[in-house]
Amino acid sequence: MSDVNKTIQKWHASFRKATDFDSWGQLVEAIDEYQILARQLQKEAQSTNSSDYTEEQKKTLGKIATCLEMRSASLQCTQSKEEFKLEDLKRLETIIKNILTYNKEFPFDVQPVPLRKILAPGEEENLELEEEEDAAAGAGATEAFPPRAPALQGTLLPRLPSEPGMTLLTIKIEKIGLKDAGQCIDPYMTISVKDVNGVDLNPVQDTPVATRKEDTYIHFSVDIEIQRHLEKLPKGAAIFFEFKHYKPKKRFTSTKCFAFMEMDEIKPGPIVIELYKKPTDFKRKKLQLLTKKPLYLHLHQTLHKDS
Repeated sequence: MSDVNKTIQKWHASFRKATDFDSWGQLVEAIDEYQILARQLQKEAQSTNSSDYTEEQKKTLGKIATCLEMRSASLQCTQSKEEFKLEDLKRLETIIKNILTYNKEFPFDVQPVPLRKILAPGEEENLELEEEEDAAAGAGATEAFPPRAPALQGTLLPRLPSEPGMTLLTIKIEKIGLKDAGQCIDPYMTISVKDVNGVDLNPVQDTPVATRKEDTYIHFSVDIEIQRHLEKLPKGAAIFFEFKHYKPKKRFTSTKCFAFMEMDEIKPGPIVIELYKKPTDFKRKKLQLLTKKPLYLHLHQTLHKDS
């Protein structure tokens, strides 16, 4: 079996897994699977050096990814007017399975996500821009492009239902200190919970784009609900915060720096954590501080225990 067919088989298995979770009511798992598959399809759809698929097939992959994101958004927001139903999504299964031979019209009026370059952690290192170039591009350059974050309103999830004897954690991201805070375009944070090997334990969440900047600070003032009871997190797990911003010259969103919090740092009240240079090291093996200046990520933790 060729590599292309193996990849398509993996996509199909992932799609089945996600829709199964969805139909069983395991929404957290379904959202996670939908988002992972959407990223994989978008990456292939936006690849410029792959000859495995025709431009038309890439466009179809991009449209499937858009539908996966729409279903994921429907599950995250019960008030969504733009609900994308599970039975509609299931119509795409034969398209994924037969992507190499599919030649009919796409069943939904959607478009692949435009312009957004989707990069795996660390991949943007190959497209590095000097910070001076960013500054030279100037904030005024933003007007020429539409918003580029995954969603201006973010992809934050509600708090899980409480369980007797179990603890839930809410983290308020208050602000981040950066020497060039005022020059960051469309800044937002991606929050993930990883095990000791860097594997996702929860769905990844994005904050809304921060709009308030003040001196060397970007203010978020947003609550993140960690999507697992603390007692169920494995030993060595950590919560990661990746700060991302848009680079107009390269037209992609880049990770500027990251921070993380380990299990022994979880306690009620304020906490200030250090910032590290990219690429994000989810295994926490080769950490380099971003700056020697006293600039940090400011958080506030609240624990909820149902006795």
